[in-house]
Amino acid sequence: MSFTTNAASNSHSDAHLSSSDRVRNHTAEQVNRTLDQQMTKRIQHYSRQPDAIAQRIEELEREWDTERVLEANASLLAFTGLMLGLWVHANWFWLPGIVLPFLFQHAIQDWCPPLPIIRRLGVRTQREIDREKYALKMLRGDFANLVSSNEDSATRAAAVLDAIQLYRI
Repeated sequence: MSFTTNAASNSHSDAHLSSSDRVRNHTAEQVNRTLDQQMTKRIQHYSRQPDAIAQRIEELEREWDTERVLEANASLLAFTGLMLGLWVHANWFWLPGIVLPFLFQHAIQDWCPPLPIIRRLGVRTQREIDREKYALKMLRGDFANLVSSNEDSATRAAAVLDAIQLYRI
């Protein structure tokens, strides 16, 4: 099961989409598919290890999303360039001059040159992180009316994955 969005078939305006959706639209389909497959495997794993779900949810609460990684890296590089420009050599001022327009481009288009690298490194959007978190909560029984605890783990995992697609989590 895959929840990828095909950027090539999305020729309409994506102004109505969330930032996370736009990042997925600007990410190579294979990268999205890989991230989705990894999440599916984790959901299947935790359906067989229900005692470990709470710990995984805590990990997900601390996971950095694409926005946070981009903002942290851009600000670090810009600040470093400014400090080196002030104290070492003025040529370092080119660094924030390159980084800040990338950050602005990401704010406007939800894409910038570092984004494909960050995505290939496995950094997910907040929505992708939330999708896994809510799937785990469903498995744990937080939404008991969606998944029957009488089913086997594979059936429960499949039902949860269907629900998060249905509810667009």
